[in-house]
Amino acid sequence: MDYKNAGVDIEAGYKSVELMKEHIAKTMRSEVLTNIGGFSGAFSMAGFKSMEKPTLVSGTDGVGTKIKLAFILDKHDTVGIDCVAMCVNDIACAGAEPLFFLDYIACGKNYPEKIATIVSGVAKGCELSGATLIGGETAEHPGLMPEDEYDLAGFAVGIVDEKDLITGQNIKAGDTLIGIASSGVHSNGFSLVRKIFDMSEASLNKYYDELGMTLGEKLLTPTRIYVKALKAVKDAGVTIKGTSHITGGGFQENIPRMLPDGIVAKVEKTSYEVPAIFKLMAKEGNVEESMMYNTYNMGLGMVLAVDPADADKTVAALKSAGEEAYIIGEAASGEKGVILC
Repeated sequence: MDYKNAGVDIEAGYKSVELMKEHIAKTMRSEVLTNIGGFSGAFSMAGFKSMEKPTLVSGTDGVGTKIKLAFILDKHDTVGIDCVAMCVNDIACAGAEPLFFLDYIACGKNYPEKIATIVSGVAKGCELSGATLIGGETAEHPGLMPEDEYDLAGFAVGIVDEKDLITGQNIKAGDTLIGIASSGVHSNGFSLVRKIFDMSEASLNKYYDELGMTLGEKLLTPTRIYVKALKAVKDAGVTIKGTSHITGGGFQENIPRMLPDGIVAKVEKTSYEVPAIFKLMAKEGNVEESMMYNTYNMGLGMVLAVDPADADKTVAALKSAGEEAYIIGEAASGEKGVILC
């Protein structure tokens, strides 16, 4: 009896690392002091000494049950982008620049080519956010999960000067709310998605005119990464007062997280066009509008609060960064929460 007969293939682990190295190399920053394959990753902070009070900001998350669609369609090159996005978007909400990312893959059986494909997506997400993929772990769990399944989670660390932290505490009545378009459902609410639609390969490969692609292609579209977009706003000279990453819980749970007490967000539903995928989900699943807004991003992956005088400048900066952005409402006096108008 040996470890391989027990279900853990050490040689497959070595091969996975070798296959993923080319993807990881594309994410390297000059501050990285260690090589892939060591026990830890070292990152120099020397370049941030000019900050008055350098402050680390961290975030961790996973892809959730969206990953089931990757299993069904045998498409594993985009879920890594989702994993990175869920982490770096959160720390970007604090005004932080992502520095490095670590991933964790738990699998029933290590298929090196599949693992390398997953990591290629993680590396792509790191490239899009400017973070280094500094390390990670692939763990075989025979007997704990099916051989052809895996789970993916990650952890990101960023930095910001304390004086530049975005806290939302300075948001006041009359401030403008700006929404940045999402790429689709992103990585939340897929337990409901999987109840709305038949999760078969045939169903996911069905083409919808209103989507302009198959259902599976739309649902697997990776979560948009907003790090560079928010940096473009800052570089335009705008002070972002508050930022909300619209994830699980939709508008109702996430927008209030950036608001101080005594401020309510008034969002005009007609200020932008809700994407077709959400209309299709509501129709096919007979999901009430209130539940849709309380579960999904409804086409807005980020919401910012800025001074009214900076609203047009903010939208222009976001559009110059390749984003679609809309003025969607305003902050007002009232009990902390969201009012959909």
